[in-house]
Amino acid sequence: MELEIRHLRAICAIGDAGSLSRAATQLGISQPSLTTLLQRVERLVGGRLFERGRAGAEPTPLGAQMLQRARLLLVELDAFGASVAGRGGPVRFGSVHMECVTALYARLEEALDDVTLYVDPSSTGLALALANGHLDAAVIAVDEDGDLGLPRGVGQRVVVPWVPVYIALPDSHPLADRAEVSLSDLAGEAWVGPPGAEDGSLTALRSACRAAGFVPRIRFEVPSGAGRQLIAAGKAVQLVEPTSQGGPGVAVRPLAGAPMRMRLVFCWRRERLTWEEASRVFTDVLEAYAAAALASPVFRPWWEERGAALTAS
Repeated sequence: MELEIRHLRAICAIGDAGSLSRAATQLGISQPSLTTLLQRVERLVGGRLFERGRAGAEPTPLGAQMLQRARLLLVELDAFGASVAGRGGPVRFGSVHMECVTALYARLEEALDDVTLYVDPSSTGLALALANGHLDAAVIAVDEDGDLGLPRGVGQRVVVPWVPVYIALPDSHPLADRAEVSLSDLAGEAWVGPPGAEDGSLTALRSACRAAGFVPRIRFEVPSGAGRQLIAAGKAVQLVEPTSQGGPGVAVRPLAGAPMRMRLVFCWRRERLTWEEASRVFTDVLEAYAAAALASPVFRPWWEERGAALTAS
């Protein structure tokens, strides 16, 4: 894992707010998600950045040094972003990892005169990039009841109110023969950490597993997609979005009772896309996702039963 701009923004938010709870509110994410992000950054830099107590979060000497440098860097980046915003040029489109990304980009090339694509597993990172003008539009996946915390200048339309989160496991696993898998049956497995963990997906996984009677053993943190090799080798299981096709040696199955669900949202900066352009892109996103859902033998039955009703509401 490398230090990213979203990490610097989160650290600065904590330093400016003086507490994790207030910083989480400003960033539009949960406090546990921000705590996870902070812990990852601290592991990366090799030391604690804040001391937490009743008075709030106070930067350590290392934290103060990092804050000083991060603020200088972010001022320059924000100034650069503001200078290029609204200039024309390609529409900067972001997306979470989805099976339909390639098909979606082909549609975007027809809908927009010029477009570039940036794929990021972190919805928090995409939301911050939109808020700060570094992206013009994005498809973001969040917890069903999550709040993106976007400013007024960013429009939002829900693509799908909710879809279930599925599980990827080795196709040689005894549970792979089942039509659906109970989360409790995965108690002894090694897990690949969910992508965009600070968005709340890791918190949701731990909460769902606690409800199922166990604590998940997170053994691997790898870039989105790279976990498939571990799964195919019989070393791990991982949460995946339901249109995922898996791959050689990987089986994708629904989780019984849909203990984890996510919402898919299309967002855009209003000064960059007109309402007509945004509406056309929204339709492209919905149609690309629906095509991927119908192409998945595992997800198709769910989509045919509920998808049309959800997207029409």
